[in-house]
Amino acid sequence: MHVLILGATGAAGLLLIQEALIALHTVVVYARAPEKIPEEIKYDPRVTVHKGQLDDREALSFAMKGVDAVLSALGPSVSRGPLYPKGTPLARAYSLIIELMKSNRVRRLLALGTPSITDPNDKFSLRMSIIVNGVATLARTAYQDVVAIGETIKGQGNDLDWTIARVPLLSGANDKNFVVGYVGDEKTGVWLTRAGFALFVVQELKNNEWVKKAPLITLP
Repeated sequence: MHVLILGATGAAGLLLIQEALIALHTVVVYARAPEKIPEEIKYDPRVTVHKGQLDDREALSFAMKGVDAVLSALGPSVSRGPLYPKGTPLARAYSLIIELMKSNRVRRLLALGTPSITDPNDKFSLRMSIIVNGVATLARTAYQDVVAIGETIKGQGNDLDWTIARVPLLSGANDKNFVVGYVGDEKTGVWLTRAGFALFVVQELKNNEWVKKAPLITLP
C-alpha cells in the first residue's frame, strides 16, 4: 500500500516508517521538521517527504493525494505538563485530517491514542485509573486534547475505517511483543514498547481486525 505517516519525526513515528517499509509499503511523510528524519529514511526511494504544518490545508491535502491509508503517531506531549497548549490543537488537526481524507477518498485511518480515551468494553483497573488520573491532574491540557482526539475520530469518522490504537506507558525497548484487548480485561497491562505499537499498526493495516474500535495495546 501507499501510506501517509503523520507524527513521523518522533520516536514512535520513525519506528512506524521502518515497520511500514519492512512490510513493503511505500511511504509519504508529512512533517513540520523533516530535517529530523534520518538520512537513510529520507533518501530511501520508497519514501517521499513533504514539509508542512498540520493546519496547512493545501499542503496536507497535496501530501494525501493517492494514498491508501493514513497512519498517525501524533499524540500530545504529556511531559510538557501545564505548558502544553490549550485549545486541543491535535484534535483540531484531526478534524482537518478527516475532512481531507474524505475529500481525497482515503478511508483507512490508524491513529495513536491512550486509555484517557475510554471505551465501552473497558473495565475498572486500579493501575490504569491511577495513570489516567495522574495525567489528567498533572497535564490537564494534554489530557483534554487526547480525549478530544478520540471524540473527533469517533464523531467525524463515520465514513472512515478508523482504528484508535490506545497505548499505555511507552518504553524504548526493542521488544515487539504485544497483546490486544481492553482496560481491565486481565490480559492487558500498563506498558508497551514503541516498536510494539508500530508493529501493531502495520499488521492491523493488513488484517483489519479492529475497524471502528479502540483497543488497548500492551506488552503481554
